Amino acid sequence: MAKATLGGMEIEIDEDGFIQEPEKWNESVAEDLAKTEDASPMGGDHWKLVNYLRDYYIKFEIAPPIRMLCKKTGFDLKHIYQLFPSGPAKGACKVAGLPKPTGCV
Repeated sequence: MAKATLGGMEIEIDEDGFIQEPEKWNESVAEDLAKTEDASPMGGDHWKLVNYLRDYYIKFEIAPPIRMLCKKTGFDLKHIYQLFPSGPAKGACKVAGLPKPTGCV
């Protein structure tokens, strides 16, 4: 596995840049990951989305369905793509420190 320096720490990442050591995730790591996803600098809407993804994942051990993500954050899909141009699965989940989703988020 490759390693990257994120948030001042060396962290294992997969071939798509998803962190493999979720316990090392913090806001500094998220900020560095956001730079790789053209989602920097992170603003309030970015953090609202990232925090919802993290909370849902911690509770259910899976990323939320896209419809629920939109409903619970109040963001339409277009806005999510404005925040994270690579989308909710690749961009937002990566920045949130979640594992690479296997299906549709």
